[in-house]
Amino acid sequence: MVPARAEQITFSKVQQEQQVTFNYRWKDHNNTEQSMAFSLQNENIFERFRHLKIYQPKFAQKSILRNIKKQLRKEKLPGVNINYQQSQGETSIEVRGQDEKQVALAYAKINKIEQQQRELYYKKNYYQAFTNYDQSTGIKVDHRSIADDSVLDLKPLKPLILDQVSIKNIRKVTNYVLGFIQSIPYATLEDRMTSSGAGFNPPLKLLWENQGDCDSKMTLAVALLRSLMPRIEMVLIYIEQHAFIGIAIPAKAGELTINHEGIEYLLADPTGPALLPLGKLAPESELAITQGQYVAESYYARQISQE
Repeated sequence: MVPARAEQITFSKVQQEQQVTFNYRWKDHNNTEQSMAFSLQNENIFERFRHLKIYQPKFAQKSILRNIKKQLRKEKLPGVNINYQQSQGETSIEVRGQDEKQVALAYAKINKIEQQQRELYYKKNYYQAFTNYDQSTGIKVDHRSIADDSVLDLKPLKPLILDQVSIKNIRKVTNYVLGFIQSIPYATLEDRMTSSGAGFNPPLKLLWENQGDCDSKMTLAVALLRSLMPRIEMVLIYIEQHAFIGIAIPAKAGELTINHEGIEYLLADPTGPALLPLGKLAPESELAITQGQYVAESYYARQISQE
């Protein structure tokens, strides 16, 4: 049986001095019309991730090297001289000294500083080193950090959703969120391993533009579910040219799950346009799971103030 296609009946937004009011009408998995209207602060929409940019390796390396130099000026390395060598646009660090042991210690220290500065740069700019299921590597957007930093911004939606579905029924809450996000128009995913974040929309930007690729919709889904259910454990799942989520609740017969780090997750795909309820995936996604061609990242609950 072919699943129904998500239908966004109407969408509108009105920008005011300090906020934007959004209005949505859509049909859910049961072909029932749903509606939601809410306001979000302009600052949260346009400023929260203003510095989120496409990852540029050369620019990143220059920034990291600048921070390494700054750190090395603070942490003197005794008995050695440090030289920065330029070759074909790349900079390497060379250590010279009379004592081989001191030179070796200096290189070890520099490598440690470089690793620390690289991690700090990634964290500050919402990047993440990523290894795909086929062991290919690249840099992608850190979707978990984006979700964490979007939870409070999505707080205005919480009472509206809970007016429609009881927080005590996790399935109904999740299916409501899935239907809402599936009905938002889909934008094609750029290649995750080579696009360096091109095309990704953080949650509020996705709502503003009323479109998003699967990585963007996945991030909105887990951020909104985290806002609704702060303690629920989730997982982000990446397959070739697609992404979806898992939520740690019991499955019913015939529903799709994975076991990740000892936790059983019920799978769900917020992308659309297929109206897939909790526990159902598209055939190609189900095949990728069955064949183990996926990467899962745990998205555990953490202490996020609900004030």
